[in-house]
Amino acid sequence: MQENVSDVCVHEREVWIDWLRVSACLMVFVVHATEPYYLGGDGSQILTLSDAVWSSFFDSFVRSCVPLFVVASSYLLFPLRYSTGEFVRRRAARLLSPFVVWTVFYAMAWGDSVQNFHDLLFNFNHAAGHLWFVYMLVGVYVLMPLLSPWAKLVGRRELEVYLMLCLLTTLFPLLRDWLAGGELSVIYGTSGLPRQAVYPLWGECSWNAYGMFYYLCGFIGYLLFGLYVRRFLAEWSWGRTLAVALPLFVSGFAVCFVGFLRRVLETAAGVFPVGGLVEKAVWWETTWCNDTIGVALMAVAWILLFRKIKASGTFYRHVLLPVSKASYGMYLCHLFVLVPVSAAVREWLGTGDAGRLGLWTTPVEILLAAFVAFGIVAIVSIVLQRIPKVGKFVMG
Repeated sequence: MQENVSDVCVHEREVWIDWLRVSACLMVFVVHATEPYYLGGDGSQILTLSDAVWSSFFDSFVRSCVPLFVVASSYLLFPLRYSTGEFVRRRAARLLSPFVVWTVFYAMAWGDSVQNFHDLLFNFNHAAGHLWFVYMLVGVYVLMPLLSPWAKLVGRRELEVYLMLCLLTTLFPLLRDWLAGGELSVIYGTSGLPRQAVYPLWGECSWNAYGMFYYLCGFIGYLLFGLYVRRFLAEWSWGRTLAVALPLFVSGFAVCFVGFLRRVLETAAGVFPVGGLVEKAVWWETTWCNDTIGVALMAVAWILLFRKIKASGTFYRHVLLPVSKASYGMYLCHLFVLVPVSAAVREWLGTGDAGRLGLWTTPVEILLAAFVAFGIVAIVSIVLQRIPKVGKFVMG
């Protein structure tokens, strides 16, 4: 009888979404396991050319992880199928209490606790930069009730027009970079994190940041794409899926990979190590931003591929599904494990081409740190989540 109940539960789930969540969560670990190879020193530092290549390869490959989470949320929740009040209650219970708990832990564990708690009045702590994601996701959730009436009525062609407009805006960060002729000035906020000042386009100016395309930029495109996938994207054969997804992914990857590496090489001028203040890394990462064309193309490709996954057997039920359910908590707490694991791996194998494995030292370290930390965090998160009453409050 228990097995039958389990089968029913699996049947009611969108199995491919669980595969996507777990994979996107692992991608986050790879992103953060790569950071020590281009962030360091005074803020940004790359020791060797090979480190620059590996950093660009791994981070570009997995950079669409956050958009995948947004598409998944949109696919499952948008348009709303119940009242705004009920939606807010459910999302608040799921998101906010774990977020508050782990925000407090990071504020007490890293940096100046007094300053950290002061900064929390205005933004996330610099030491836990990954928590920006929750603020963004809350903003997307706030828009869902507003757009839901339209989403229920919108036709395929109309939605495709809006998606094309959103895709167009992903070219703007690269256009700004080109028009500015290189690095833009950098501004700092309360969190201490730098942000490039934008080159003004189409109505933007010193007294108006809200240009013609402002309301179609950012994660709204991923919200609309999740709606499109659910309502209008038919099941494709593997042949058609690969014929579309692979060119999209390769094109998006090339934009991200070449963009980062070109900027690093321009900074290095043939001399490594290369580095500077953290805004240097901000400029290097221009093509890695979630609102850029390369990341968007790879996100679409990943969605097309994950939709083909139907596997719901023993591994799915007993391993992948529990990890999927714990993925939000894993995202929140993972730096407490990944940071020391990454440091230990680097101390063990060395750094750069001078490491124990020569040219292969850096890629092995990145993957080893990411997978080991992922395994540890998954186990701990699942155990914590299953503690009665406390588990959901801490892990979501």
